[in-house]
Amino acid sequence: MVDFHEQDSRDLGKRQETNGKSAKLSQSRLHQPPKQPLLECPQCFSRRLYKDGLRYLADGTSIQRWLCRDCYYRFSEPPKSSRPSKKTSKWNLITASTLTLDCQERSESRKRRAQTLQTGGLNLVMSETRQETAPREGTETSQQLAQILDYAWQAKKRGLAESTIKQRVYRLKHLLREGANLTDPDSVSTILATHNWSESNKRVFIVAYQSFAKTFKLSWEKPKTRVERKLPFIPTEEEIDQLIAGCGKKTATFIQVLKDTAARTAEASKIQWTDIDEKSCTIRINNPVKGSFARIVKVPAKTIAMINNLPKTNNFVFNPNPQTTRNTFDKQRARIVRMLQNPRLKQIHLHTLRHWKATMEFHRTLNIKIVQQMLGHKKLDTTDMYTQLMNFECDEWNVAHARNLEEESKLIEAGFEYVRYSEKDQVAIYRKRK
Repeated sequence: MVDFHEQDSRDLGKRQETNGKSAKLSQSRLHQPPKQPLLECPQCFSRRLYKDGLRYLADGTSIQRWLCRDCYYRFSEPPKSSRPSKKTSKWNLITASTLTLDCQERSESRKRRAQTLQTGGLNLVMSETRQETAPREGTETSQQLAQILDYAWQAKKRGLAESTIKQRVYRLKHLLREGANLTDPDSVSTILATHNWSESNKRVFIVAYQSFAKTFKLSWEKPKTRVERKLPFIPTEEEIDQLIAGCGKKTATFIQVLKDTAARTAEASKIQWTDIDEKSCTIRINNPVKGSFARIVKVPAKTIAMINNLPKTNNFVFNPNPQTTRNTFDKQRARIVRMLQNPRLKQIHLHTLRHWKATMEFHRTLNIKIVQQMLGHKKLDTTDMYTQLMNFECDEWNVAHARNLEEESKLIEAGFEYVRYSEKDQVAIYRKRK
């Protein structure tokens, strides 16, 4: 007879033995170190890599992109179809067979540019190829990037504005990408001389590198630039009103505020609800930029009504990020240009409204000090750049008459200016430009 108690004990022992082996196996797997990527940076051959998103191919597949932590070089894995089997051989990331045709063409073009640089009458021949100088260039690039970071911190301690630091760091990195050696001023002068940049754009690069050279006490004689001042585009009030009517509620209100206050985009973006005074119909510009004065500007009651019609989601009336407001305005302006078929509207930017208000205010008052106070400028010379005395002799006017004090007050609030008093008809004549 079969002893069932003895069979159950044997089965229990087998199960315990199996569970003990699986527990030991799982415990050994836990103590194993994680697998490291078997990739090397093609630039400095380092294995300290970060994943840098995916690169999507034309056939719909994607491959991993990597960023080297030592030299900041970005590269991609080859497609899976081009990888040899791991059982037979180890695939190499840097071989030409693993690169796509697009990558091979870019690699060859970089080598040709590195070997021969011909611009104007200059012929600069470089003796080393990119592969021979890759480790050295990677080290130099990382050192110069560290210098740019050090420069940004020194500029922050000197009290420069954050927007100014960002703009100069961007220009320095651009020079670095173009092949300039920031520790060699002659190399920077060569890049500025051989690139076909506009004079105004070149001056921004010069100012950025001049500040960098002064920080690290590099002797550099900056090249001369000749930037001629251009007259700003001044639209008509009707064209500005067309943009306001065609934009969304929030964007239209933002444009109306710029039109009435002549504030910069960054200044109007920081207007808070506490800066709006409904009783006196004024707006306080409490966050001036570029070293301007804080100021209070009188606006029409229509503008206050448009502001009060906006939802109060936070302390700010508009989006505090001015770049987001610019992008939204550009999209809506392009739609209005297509609808109205008026190419002049495409020349209207948010800063154009500051030019328009300063020009109209100067023509109305003929007092440069009033315009200076409205714009918040500390120097009168700066106001001359924004105000342009234009010829309005051929413009059309709206004419209105006032017979009593109440009518005159309404005309003045609407922006009409006094011309003369007609004794024959006993009325005061006012006019306003169309």
